[in-house]
This record gives sequence, C-alpha cells and structure tokens, in this order.
Amino acid sequence: MTNDVKETFSGEAPPAPAALAAKVRTLSPSMTRSMQRVAEAVAGDPAGCAALTVTGLAELTGTSEATVVRTARLLGYPGYRDLRLALAGLAAQQQSGRAPAVTADIAVDDPVADVVAKLAHDERQTLADTAAALDTVQLGAVAAACATARRIDVYGVGASGLVAQDLVQKLLRIGIVAHAHSDPHLAVTNAVQLRSGDVALAITHSGSTGDVIEPLRVAFEHGATTVAITGRPDGPVSQYADHVLTTSTARESELRPAAMSSRTSQLLVVDCLFTCVTQRTYETAAPALAASYEALAHRHSPRTTR
Repeated sequence: MTNDVKETFSGEAPPAPAALAAKVRTLSPSMTRSMQRVAEAVAGDPAGCAALTVTGLAELTGTSEATVVRTARLLGYPGYRDLRLALAGLAAQQQSGRAPAVTADIAVDDPVADVVAKLAHDERQTLADTAAALDTVQLGAVAAACATARRIDVYGVGASGLVAQDLVQKLLRIGIVAHAHSDPHLAVTNAVQLRSGDVALAITHSGSTGDVIEPLRVAFEHGATTVAITGRPDGPVSQYADHVLTTSTARESELRPAAMSSRTSQLLVVDCLFTCVTQRTYETAAPALAASYEALAHRHSPRTTR
C-alpha cells in the first residue's frame, strides 16, 4: 500500500452528489494547493461550476485543465463530465428548500444556547461526512477479519486512545479477545506476539502519530491483518495498513480542538465496525451479550435499605 495521493480513478462507483462536499473536506488536506482551489470552488458553488467547461473551471481557479481532471478523479469521478453531473445534482438538492447551513464557529461571548446549537450542528455534519466517506467494502473486510481473529490489538493515544478502549470493551462483551494499548512500549511488545489470523487496528486522526504507527508496523511485519482508522488516508500510517477506514476531517477552531470532532467521527466508525462484527458472530455474540447483561444487572437495580 502506498501513501501517495492517488490521481487515477479507482474504478469504484462515483460518490453520490450529497457526498461530494464530504469528500472535499476529507481529502482536501492531502491535495496540492492548486487541487485544493479546484475542490473548494466546486464545493462552494456547485451550480456555478456545473455550468463551466473544464477550461472554464481551470481559468476560474487559476489552475490547468489537467489539474481539474486530476481533482475530479481524486474525488472519485472517472472524469470532469461525471463531476459536472454530480455538481448539477448537488446544486438541485441545495435549491430544494433546505434551510441555510448554520456556522459552527463559536465566539467567546456566545450565549450557552448558541454554543449548544453550533456544536450539535457540527456533530451532525461530522457524522454525515463520516458516513459519506466510509468505504463499506473496506469496512466489511475488516469486520470479517475481526470476526475470525484469534486476537485483536487496538492502538491509540490521547482522544484516540479513548476510542480504542471503547472498541475493545465492546468486543470483549461479545466474547472476542481484544486489548487496547495506549502505552507505546507495551503496544510494541504485544505487537511482536501477533501473527497471521490476528488483527491490529491503529486509530490516529492525523495519520502520523509515531506511537501508533510503530506497533502497527511491527504487527504488519509479523503477518497480522492491519487496519488504520484515520482522517488522513494518505498519511504514514497507511503504509502498514491492509485496510484503511477514513474518518471525517475535523473542523478546528480556537474553542473546538480537532480531538472533539475527530473523536465523534472515530466513534461512528468503531460503532459500525462493532455492529458488523456482531452480525457475523451472532450465534456466539448474542449469548455473550446476554451473559454480560445478566452479570451486571444487580448493579443497576435499586438498592433496598434496611
């Protein structure tokens, strides 16, 4: 697997018009500046750009026709003609009477109600972007590997470490042996023990967290199936990943660090993965879940006083 930006069409079905803006947000950080200008133009004014020829869009963005075509292919379209059709569809959706988007920028003096509304809007957008960009073929392959794994190791630090713990506690409740590692030394020493039939997952929004990449590399070299859950599919972590699950690119601000929205996106991917694994292991997962519920039931019952 390479971490270079792919400029050729992958052969998969082009994304739906509604997914275009999400694709731009997700892939923009990995684009060249000239490609970013093209992507920002089509996402910002789909109706106007849909009316332009490839030459017209190149002139509008101060780029070249080749850059426009490469951008279209990176976004998942075979060529510029297909991108124009998607832009026309997106423009029609935007003109169908939906309310204008709410800005998620939070000011220091915003009332509490505005903070809640803006964060709720941004969380919804993050979830929609993640769902639109998530490769369901890759997700299915990862779920299949996890369902039959002898052991699953999950690596993450900081906010991603919390997501790793969330995935592991879910897997344990359906009877799958799983471990979450936030200590880089323990992660590497455990990765050495992995082999074919095991699964290693690295969770890193930036795709460049060394403490997560190192154990994934070791697991990869020892024959385990490796997975990266990342917001930067072109990042260094992808070099050692058999499968990549892409999360939404976080929209940062002074009062909203990237860890907030990246965590929301990662949790959706983890929940999707867990649910798909549970489907594939239902005969054993269902009784395991029932047993775990029963074991904890007395802790949720009201205590009687003497």
